[in-house]
Amino acid sequence: MSSPKLMTVYGTRPEAIKVAPFIRAAVNDERFKTVTVSTGQHREMLEQVNTMFGISPDYDLAIMEPDQSLNQVLGRVIKGLDEILIKEKPDVVIAQGDTTTAMAAAIAAFNHGARVAHLEAGLRTGDIFSPFPEEANRRLICQVSSLHLAPTPEAKENLLREAIPECDVVVTGNTVIDALVEAQKWQVEFSDSKLQGLTADQKIVMVTTHRRENIKAMAAIGRAMRALAMHFPDVTLVLPAHLNPKVRAAVFPEIQGLDNVIVTEPLPYDQFTKLMGMSTLVLTDSGGVQEEAPSLGKPVLVMRENTERPEAINAGTVRLVGTSQDKIVEEATLLLSDKNAYDKMANAVNPYGDGKATDRILNALAEMFGVGQRSPDFSAS
Repeated sequence: MSSPKLMTVYGTRPEAIKVAPFIRAAVNDERFKTVTVSTGQHREMLEQVNTMFGISPDYDLAIMEPDQSLNQVLGRVIKGLDEILIKEKPDVVIAQGDTTTAMAAAIAAFNHGARVAHLEAGLRTGDIFSPFPEEANRRLICQVSSLHLAPTPEAKENLLREAIPECDVVVTGNTVIDALVEAQKWQVEFSDSKLQGLTADQKIVMVTTHRRENIKAMAAIGRAMRALAMHFPDVTLVLPAHLNPKVRAAVFPEIQGLDNVIVTEPLPYDQFTKLMGMSTLVLTDSGGVQEEAPSLGKPVLVMRENTERPEAINAGTVRLVGTSQDKIVEEATLLLSDKNAYDKMANAVNPYGDGKATDRILNALAEMFGVGQRSPDFSAS
């Protein structure tokens, strides 16, 4: 048979980071033909990642517009992909994660008779409204997928409980670790002068917050930052601020006038990972950061009520603290004050990957089309 054609679709910065190692490897894999599509759901941040990893998408839908609704994003992605699917006729479409881009790509591919491979399949919180809309998106993608590329054994078990045939599930590890392994080799300087004086010798708390369902709680997150900054004057808190004006309006007033709080614009991926590597502690509501920071030995406090990534909680590298100001301050204070508690989290085993997820994914796709054999499943043990 002719080489199967893989079409990878992505549109947000987290997606770009996670598909970048796969796209580069697939292009150089003689078993496949490849097509790459960017929807442009995130514009500037997406282009930064493309440049860093040397990726030039074959198509760019450029759907980004201010204040789009989820349905507007969904409709524009499906409409844009329609013509590309007709022209390219891919054998399989790779959708990553749980964004609106990923869900739209899966539905569009299914409607055109292409198989769907779901990268980072099987994550579940059990609450379809949290995170919103990601939990619903990942469940919908699952229903039309032929190959489920689960990052961990726990994610595989979620799929098996939903009656997905075991032969259609491969445990790969997470490609975010593949990307991080490469990023740690880069020589990086901070472009923001406020960060240039930071050193790895000082205590740094990195804070990220952006989740849609956390908007009402972000003032409390800001107040928790204020309390920590005032209680620990020798600690520097750094907030790479999300572009969402609702996030900024909630958080910024709570942290104004604090000498040991640094607010920056969103950091490029290479600078973001450098800051994370320098940090003592990470406070976040991000999914990807829950996976990345433990790989760097950084304890993570997750400011959410639930998480689709329980593996790190079970391993001890991550703690779920919710969005209560008092709880965030209490847990962060413990880790900043108690060396034994800190070391216990910092030295736990990262369950998310070994830097070889891309190879497992390509081999699973090769087996799907009879041009290779899958690799043994990833295991953190």
